Amino acid sequence: MFRFLRALVPAITLLLSHTARAQDATVPMDPDHVELRALKDQLVKGINEGNMDLIDPLLHPDVVVTWQDGQVCKGPAAIRKFYADMAAKSKKTFQGYKVPPTADEPTILHAGNNAGVAYGYNVGVFHLAGKDFEMNNRWTATMVKQDGKWLLSSYHVSMNVLDNPLLNAVKTLAIAGSAIALVVGLLVGRALGRRRG
Repeated sequence: MFRFLRALVPAITLLLSHTARAQDATVPMDPDHVELRALKDQLVKGINEGNMDLIDPLLHPDVVVTWQDGQVCKGPAAIRKFYADMAAKSKKTFQGYKVPPTADEPTILHAGNNAGVAYGYNVGVFHLAGKDFEMNNRWTATMVKQDGKWLLSSYHVSMNVLDNPLLNAVKTLAIAGSAIALVVGLLVGRALGRRRG
């Protein structure tokens, strides 16, 4: 049921997102945050174009990504394969963002500005079974600076498993199916009763 969620590879763009509301527009960002924003912009461009050649250089050689369905990818090659597989199996499932990748605050820098943690949300739109679903996601990402360049080191994305549009749709279908079964059962029972009478 969650196979389509693998199309959420674009969610990795969340890792480096910095929103205008999180920064005072009158105060220039420090060089590290400028670089992180540029990295995010290139990542978004690569995802939107389906161009993994733009994304690969942004990934640490040992990058680890955990998706909503629990699948884990380690290394750029695994992410490239994951993305290619999902593009082949789930064409047009991911329709884009209703709310683009948005960080709750600027990346929190550590280790002398050589590592950083970002977290935030997005709302993706997915087309499944003839309907569009809006999925709210939360994410956390870690970046490291290697040879003076910021790279994605890890990324984890999740959604609320207890309250989401897909679960609600399944519940609705289950209720409708039960109601139909009940009506059919009553009609069959009534028809059998008349025959016996």
